[in-house]
Amino acid sequence: MERPARPRGSLADAAYAALKASILESLLPPGEEATEQAIADQLGMSRTPVHEAVLRLQHEGFLRVLPRRGVRVLPIDPLDLRETYDVLIALEGAAAALLAGRGAAGGAALEAMAAATAAMDRALAAGDRKGWAAADDRFHRVLLEGGGNAKLARLAQTAADQAQRARSATASRRPDPLASSAEHAAILAALRAAEAEAARAAVAAHRRRASEEILRVLGAMPG
Repeated sequence: MERPARPRGSLADAAYAALKASILESLLPPGEEATEQAIADQLGMSRTPVHEAVLRLQHEGFLRVLPRRGVRVLPIDPLDLRETYDVLIALEGAAAALLAGRGAAGGAALEAMAAATAAMDRALAAGDRKGWAAADDRFHRVLLEGGGNAKLARLAQTAADQAQRARSATASRRPDPLASSAEHAAILAALRAAEAEAARAAVAAHRRRASEEILRVLGAMPG
């Protein structure tokens, strides 16, 4: 018996997830061009869900639709990224303050954040910068979700995606990111002590230090 076809919406979501992952992990680098048909062929689906995914990614600032030519992956704009970090610092700080007040209800998030930090250390020791970047991203995604405010987490998603892309693009060019684990530990200590404002301040200090380093590396990279 034939399996029922997946709804178009789920196909569009799958195309969106696959394309976004390729951009965030730099598998589709800045400046890369492709036709929607080529993307659809690679994903094994029709052009319609791919077109819907492309429009979503254009709205989020990752792609530009080129009339009669397909799409182009946009470069990371340093000014836009700096503003993105300002937004992310505010939202992550709010999530940290909320998480600090959740008590036992936030325990699973704290454990997941500690595990992500340990994974960062293992990846760094192994010289696996891509693995390090992925674990660092997990720490921050769990923090946003752990605050317990689903709307806040949704609002932060695009900013977190843009930060992940910048982190992945610069990971191999940055000095060993030894400070990140200690800064994560400071965030976790404040959260475990239920000190909301200390947690907010620790998140802001960490993001500002890391973002300045990423922005310096981006400025030195060839355009």
